Amino acid sequence: MSLYTERTCIVVVEIEGWAGTVMIGIVVDSVSEVLNIKVDDIEDTPAFGARINTDYILGMAKMGGGVKILLDIDRALSAEDVVAVLEKTT
Repeated sequence: MSLYTERTCIVVVEIEGWAGTVMIGIVVDSVSEVLNIKVDDIEDTPAFGARINTDYILGMAKMGGGVKILLDIDRALSAEDVVAVLEKTT
């Protein structure tokens, strides 16, 4: 069974390191949509309760009558992940 499907995507992100800004690709299971969100449209993450870890949520964006949860990519990648990428690119 393949790890990749027709919905598998590569999300390109920029990370900051000692060598400057580096672009990396992260393989994800799927992407539902890509949006341009204004900073003014981003609200703080609400308290979902003790059962939901919000450490990786940047905030919430209200758009088109719905709410989008925004991933904090800086927290989603561990320091070890970033170091491994930077060592391979320098």
